[in-house]
Amino acid sequence: MKIEEILKKKRTLSFEVFPPKKTGEGMEKIFKTIDELKELNPDYISVTYGANGSNRNSNVEIASYIKNHCGIEALAHLTGGPSSKEDIDNIVKRLKEENIDNILALRGDRPKDYMEEYCKEFKHATDLMEYIKDEGFCVAGACYPEGHIECDTLYQDLVYMKEKERLGAKFFVTQVFYDNEYYYRLVSEARKIGIKSPIIPGIMPLVSPKSIPSIKMMCGASIPLTFRNMLEVYKDNPLLLEEFGINYAVYQIIDLIAKGAPGIHLYIMNRASIAKKIYMRLENVCKELF
Repeated sequence: MKIEEILKKKRTLSFEVFPPKKTGEGMEKIFKTIDELKELNPDYISVTYGANGSNRNSNVEIASYIKNHCGIEALAHLTGGPSSKEDIDNIVKRLKEENIDNILALRGDRPKDYMEEYCKEFKHATDLMEYIKDEGFCVAGACYPEGHIECDTLYQDLVYMKEKERLGAKFFVTQVFYDNEYYYRLVSEARKIGIKSPIIPGIMPLVSPKSIPSIKMMCGASIPLTFRNMLEVYKDNPLLLEEFGINYAVYQIIDLIAKGAPGIHLYIMNRASIAKKIYMRLENVCKELF
């Protein structure tokens, strides 16, 4: 089933996983994680690429496991930046063979030693969307509550978001954020310029202060001062730090649902235990509102 159809009927709960660096035991581990996530009745599970578009084969294999073994819709990431048209054609063919209906079309993060050669055929996610728009997938787009790190303003980024919708994006999933006001601003400004597609907030429980620099570098997400101070207080106590990070994520989710978010997408870093702990705290909310 296409995720756009699910969104017409209900609020969605979803998780994101990523392929292991190595196959073999790594694949067995990710399959076990997906089996555990299945118990939480997600509407779909998304599957990333590895760095620079690596692990493409694992991406398709994992998406197939989600869809064909677990009976859950898979949202397969498709990254244009490091790919040729031939690469994309091959992956699209394989996804169709595995009955995958949904794609999140991305340019992909540029490597630190970025060169123009990185973007062979698809310099932007919109180029990829243009290329695959007639393939019959439900295509999702990424969006950025605080603006893309390569855009000067949020409003410049919104222009690209609207173009993604014109090219067929049926819904959007946001990058990580820790201040819900940025999400509400994004939705408000998107609606003002005519973007109508559902915008699903993406939440990543922050359970380690070591993650802060990489999160800021990766997506530009700011960490509220009060939250950052508490992370520092608990940084030497992993159990308390995890508890605090989970509770903060739960607070974000409850607030987002209360104010009408069309779903919640959890970046769990392949840790089913984190998803379960969040779900347990939200069990009644999930039963009533998802």
